[in-house]
Amino acid sequence: MAHVSVTSASDVAVTTLNEGMTVFWRADQPIGHVLMHEGQITDARIDHIDDTFLSAVDSQVRIPTKVRLSASVVICTRDRPEELKKCLSSLPRQTHPPREVIVVDNASRDRRTRDVALAAAATYIREERPGLDIARNAGALQATGDIVAYTDDDVLLHPRWLEQLTCAFDSPQIGAVTGLVLPAELATEAQRHFETYWGFGKGYREQDYDSAAFRSHRGQVLPAWDIGAGASMAFRREVFQAVGLFDERLDVGQAGCSGDSEYWYRLLAGGYTCRYTPASIAFHFHRRTMDGLASQIYHYMRGHAAALLVQYERTGISANRRLAYYRKPRWYFSRLLRKVVEGDNIRDRFLKEEVTGYLAGLLFYHRRRFRR
Repeated sequence: MAHVSVTSASDVAVTTLNEGMTVFWRADQPIGHVLMHEGQITDARIDHIDDTFLSAVDSQVRIPTKVRLSASVVICTRDRPEELKKCLSSLPRQTHPPREVIVVDNASRDRRTRDVALAAAATYIREERPGLDIARNAGALQATGDIVAYTDDDVLLHPRWLEQLTCAFDSPQIGAVTGLVLPAELATEAQRHFETYWGFGKGYREQDYDSAAFRSHRGQVLPAWDIGAGASMAFRREVFQAVGLFDERLDVGQAGCSGDSEYWYRLLAGGYTCRYTPASIAFHFHRRTMDGLASQIYHYMRGHAAALLVQYERTGISANRRLAYYRKPRWYFSRLLRKVVEGDNIRDRFLKEEVTGYLAGLLFYHRRRFRR
């Protein structure tokens, strides 16, 4: 990983790119990146960088004096005390100190998670039922801040992470804010593959998803998964009373994924706005091994399939059911056919895990239909 400070757009053009990822920064905000592997550019997000864009970045920077809301930080974890310790170490450096830090221990097998949480002066909760969304709900119910911010145990947080997440709630209509998630390292082939084809980053421009955008997708499914990543997200605490808690059938320990995107979708259906702000930055440690990545992708698609049907169940929007039962299987069939005709493609490296995970997600949902 290389980090380059940009004073003008020409700095990007003359930069010598390193193997791995080069991230371009304007003051405290990332504005673009280039991903290199074996001398080839595999992903580039720099075409938008010009002097007009840099001026817009400068004018939109939110300063600490605008922060008026208190924030509770919730970290859900299981059997990863060393990762948790690193994550917790980045919280005392936050420019907007959290009102409280809540560690939800999702049935770890020993006392190390508890010991790490208490040593960091965090509020410790143990939740015996396995499931990330079960743990998230426990954290939401414990939180007392105006804003409930979530991050993962395998994340390091930029010092302005919480400040920028919190001050992005500058309108009562904004129910959720997500931040930019960059890789903490790209040391292995698995990490580079994930960042190229599955990465959490959603770009370098702030974007609002509002009720008008949601209504414009009534014939299709608004891709709520593009709003952000669960490793860096925050909610007004009041929305949990307005639209309910996370659906406990989803995410790690249950369906496998998509509890975050289903919740953003539910907020949009309820008339709230969701905002993505790249000014709030977190660094995620991706899976280091191909076996670990294969399992992750299987569970991603398992959760994605289940979430589409949960979205249909909760909103009655039939586009979710059509995507789940017709459009997505048809898309996978076309990819499988192309693989037979054209041979292997690096993008299809985990196609088997995608397909089997997706089918498993449909089955998972039907076995747990209407259980929340």
